[in-house]
Amino acid sequence: MTHATLTDQSITHSTKQDLFESPDFYDIDDLLTEEHKMIRQAVRDFVKKEISPIIESCAQQAIFPKDIVRKFGDIGAFGPTIPTEYNPNGGLDYISYGLMMQEIERGDSGMRSTASVQGSLVMFPIYQYGSEAQRQKYLPKLASGEYLGCFGLTEPDHGSNPGGMTTNFRDAGDHYLLNGSKMWISNSPYADVAVVWAKNEAGRIHGLIVERGMEGFSAPEIHQKWSLRASITGELVFDNVKVPKENLLPGISGLRGPLSCLDSARYGIAWGALGAAMDCYDTARRYAAEREQFGKPIAGFQLIQKKLAEMLTEITKAQLVCWRLGKLKNEGKATTAQISLAKRNNVEIALHIAREARQILGGMGITGEYPIMRHMMNLESVVTYEGTHDIHLLILGHDITGIQAFR
Repeated sequence: MTHATLTDQSITHSTKQDLFESPDFYDIDDLLTEEHKMIRQAVRDFVKKEISPIIESCAQQAIFPKDIVRKFGDIGAFGPTIPTEYNPNGGLDYISYGLMMQEIERGDSGMRSTASVQGSLVMFPIYQYGSEAQRQKYLPKLASGEYLGCFGLTEPDHGSNPGGMTTNFRDAGDHYLLNGSKMWISNSPYADVAVVWAKNEAGRIHGLIVERGMEGFSAPEIHQKWSLRASITGELVFDNVKVPKENLLPGISGLRGPLSCLDSARYGIAWGALGAAMDCYDTARRYAAEREQFGKPIAGFQLIQKKLAEMLTEITKAQLVCWRLGKLKNEGKATTAQISLAKRNNVEIALHIAREARQILGGMGITGEYPIMRHMMNLESVVTYEGTHDIHLLILGHDITGIQAFR
């Protein structure tokens, strides 16, 4: 199966109206500013207009809607916390960023992956660790969606152990020679820019900006995915790629660089998974009120009410975790372990809610008429990428005990 583009396969637009309403059992909106709520509403309206009508068709046919990249740029979904000097739509706080990711993943996890990779894994390291010339050259084009970016860390043999990477570069006079490969890279087949992490001759990890078109650089697509089917995923292959020396990120060396990027992305995932959970809950609640069995709506049966009550409870707890973590991020206090707790918990509850919602919908839950099965399949990737469920548990374990369970 090959990803089709908009030019060689048409996307069916659904006529079904997106009626999503966000649950807010603890009046958490009272903790948000008016700006937060305006940003959330703008992105929610965007999702209902631009994503919801096409996403089931895209997922069924494995089509990445490439024109969504420019549209994300137009609404400021790329790198919204980057200063306005480099991103005219930037300068927002981390709660705003979280709410944007929540609303986009409510539409689809693959769409949120496109946005969060661009902002947290490409724009963030260029802003945080890049030279001023690199910031001026790349950030405005990434912010607008003129450029699509990807992040090269994971390798075929080194996933949870990124420090074991074998991708390497060596000094070749006026340039570096880059060799190796990366695997499971969101956006890569269409990416114009890749932030690639590799080891120098001394074995020290550095970030390099690799551009599409550099000789020896290719990004083959990964086919036959059952998850994130509306997203584009591929490899990065480097065969003696000549990388200009000015493309080395000067502000960081060592594993701390890519791990700090992952912290930023994992923060967005915690909010995003909550959005997927909300969509599954809202879909199940509506369906239960309309579907009749034994002479009454199934919402009137105790076991259905139990499922819905437990879903709402977990969503409410996750909302409070996200809000508090957002406050900590705004204050520069959020730790890696705190972010791991939120990512791990929120993806876990989202997966459970998706499975319970699927049961409420019965056979209809597996069809593209409803978003449940698509969310469930997507979340099977989300629970693994940016740190697996178990790795995040061990990050927490290290924070609790002070003893590292893995190296």
